[in-house]
Amino acid sequence: MTEIKLEKVSYAYEEQQILKDISLEVQTGQVVAILGPSGVGKTTLFNLIAGILPLQSGRIMLDGEDNPKGRVSYMLQKDLLLEHKTVLGNVMLPLLIKKAAKKEAVERAEAILREFGLYEVANQYPHELSGGMRQRVALLRTYLFGHKLFLLDEAFSALDELTKMELHAWYLDIHRRLGLTTLLITHSIEEALALSDRIYILKNRPGQLVAELQLDWSGQKDKELKKLAYKQEILRILGVKS
Repeated sequence: MTEIKLEKVSYAYEEQQILKDISLEVQTGQVVAILGPSGVGKTTLFNLIAGILPLQSGRIMLDGEDNPKGRVSYMLQKDLLLEHKTVLGNVMLPLLIKKAAKKEAVERAEAILREFGLYEVANQYPHELSGGMRQRVALLRTYLFGHKLFLLDEAFSALDELTKMELHAWYLDIHRRLGLTTLLITHSIEEALALSDRIYILKNRPGQLVAELQLDWSGQKDKELKKLAYKQEILRILGVKS
């Protein structure tokens, strides 16, 4: 089933065109990456999907319906945790915003922290946590807003490489267990290959989707060789010498 579909979406700031004729789709349960260098309109595209920016031309459909504003979970590079609230207080916040009773909010937040191994830090404050732990907390808080389509805007880019690898594995686990669908934007080829079922490549100014790669790891004895081949193909499309 198609979770989200874009048809010929374009956008301009005043006289400067930022995006041109963007068409893509994400099936339910997939992780799909939009990969491209800085300045090609990746964040603008996400702001259009989330309804933060008004749609100027084209169509954006979620579950076959137009205007998905307010129906996606959007996570940025910065975790935006509230420093004066504990981990539990941060995670339960979406439920309180949605007018859930405090007792219910506490119980649901505690349950998801237990399920994903974070209950031991429930009473700690964000400044007491590592960067990777903060992102885990932020992801669970984002989930409790209740939308299973996740938009991840460079959500792991501020982390060191080892922490990033750990968090990639952790995110794929919660993605599967919680039944999420994910569209992520990244400038990291390694990240796109580690997380995605499919990769769209966005380049040029205005930004255009110039290629789509369906990743297939089946029947491959040496995954690293296949990964290298995908990486070389992506570099070729981006016009970067390997």
